[in-house]
Amino acid sequence: MNTKLHAICDSQGRPLNLFVTAGQVSDYIGARALLSSLPDVDWLLGDRGYDADWFREALKDKGIRACIPGRKQRKKAVKYDKRRYKRRNRIEIMFGRLKDWRRVATRYDRCPKVFLSAIALAATVIYWL
Repeated sequence: MNTKLHAICDSQGRPLNLFVTAGQVSDYIGARALLSSLPDVDWLLGDRGYDADWFREALKDKGIRACIPGRKQRKKAVKYDKRRYKRRNRIEIMFGRLKDWRRVATRYDRCPKVFLSAIALAATVIYWL
């Protein structure tokens, strides 16, 4: 059983919102689910999996500028701030902190709801530390 964790974190790498999908599901599903819960920010940093025109338009409608590199298959290249994109390591550090919890890293729980609750418990502790 595979799962994919989609997360929103703040500029300090603290988790704000989490969403779990099946592993074979596209990143667009997670983006659509988390779009309504985005905080009031100036920039959104995301990886190539979140590169979609509808997602960029939805962010623009909310007044958020996207710093997402374009997919390799994209016919027209998308410009993004490479210097700002380097700050995306804070998101990766947050995922690393979540994996410090053995139950999350080894995926003990078969049920996605129980797995998400283990992640939520770890995220709560990470947020306050």
